[in-house]
Amino acid sequence: MQRQLVLAIYVPTLILAFCTGLLTPILPIFVKEEFIGSYGMIGLVLAAGAIGMIIGDVPAGALVGRLGQKRSMLIGIAGMALGTLAFTWASSVYELIVYAIFVGFASTLWNISRHAYLAEAAPSSKRGRAIAIFGGINRAGSFVGPIVGGALGGALGLRAPFFLYAALALISLLFPIFYLPESGVRGPSRGGVRGHTGHLWQVLRENYRVLFTAGSGQLFAQMIRSGRGIVVPLFAADILGLDVQQIGLIVGLSSAVDMSMFYPAGYVMDRFGRKFAYVPSFAIQALGMALIPFTTSFFTLLLATGLIGFGNGLGSGTMMTLGADLAPLDSRSEFLGLWGLIGFGGQLVGGVVLGWVAGLLGLASATFVIAGIGLAAALALGTLVPETLRKPETPSPG
Repeated sequence: MQRQLVLAIYVPTLILAFCTGLLTPILPIFVKEEFIGSYGMIGLVLAAGAIGMIIGDVPAGALVGRLGQKRSMLIGIAGMALGTLAFTWASSVYELIVYAIFVGFASTLWNISRHAYLAEAAPSSKRGRAIAIFGGINRAGSFVGPIVGGALGGALGLRAPFFLYAALALISLLFPIFYLPESGVRGPSRGGVRGHTGHLWQVLRENYRVLFTAGSGQLFAQMIRSGRGIVVPLFAADILGLDVQQIGLIVGLSSAVDMSMFYPAGYVMDRFGRKFAYVPSFAIQALGMALIPFTTSFFTLLLATGLIGFGNGLGSGTMMTLGADLAPLDSRSEFLGLWGLIGFGGQLVGGVVLGWVAGLLGLASATFVIAGIGLAAALALGTLVPETLRKPETPSPG
């Protein structure tokens, strides 16, 4: 089972995370140089992928239940390859927006199907490590991808990373084709081929309390995570006056600390309980965010962001593991679709809240607000959500 998990899920995850990283430094420049120089339109193209994910979360959850995990993964990966390749023949910025939304929807289908498979394949006592390793692989691919994407775009032109993305995504299709058995298809009585939309509302009615309590923690958790990516570069540039190279080094070193924590996070979740990972994770991130306004130099900001990276790394895979633990067995994919919608909502709301508070009260005040949201995540998850680790029972002697 471990070999099957590596080949069917971990390898394509690494490849596709690397592919996503390829476009991180390229896409804004591609839009600006090839189509339009307006920052507003560039931002809209960049946001379109997230919009596609939000639009796709709930219907993709229903589709995974209807089509099964394997077919959903294959359709999702193929859609990501095709949609990204379409960027190279787009004739207007509006086409790019449509293609980006399509890629976002396809990636949601891939995300939910692999999440459902991980939840099904790994028992509760090993699920934390399985999903934390998945999170670490995802982080590693995203870390290396931008370096290669920037070098490739500079050497061969801005379209080259898009072609490489499509080629590698198609190669990654081979792994679930050959190593993933079909599973997770339900009959019509529980939202299979017929009636899956009605079943989705049934899942919402049956799980609204869990989605409200645990979901509030997930919402706050994703808000502080998204806030980190905005606060650190802006504070470094606008308040401390650091240059781009120094900011890149701070972000890179913080990410390295983050990546190094994925296995300890999984071990803690499976050995001691999920709360022992995610409650300290968001409390530590809140502390690191609250320290940022007191930093005065490259070194002190590096220490604060290193603490945030440590906290975020300790939370590697925690929200996915919690969602998998809470998901009902007979409607797992629909529940995970709703769970993912809450998470993406938190990412978007975090940026909006940060921008609004920063514009009204200043960047330092916004940093304290995001720190408070991180503390709210730790409190909500620590007090409103029961421990979800289920260890196998030890047979009594005799």
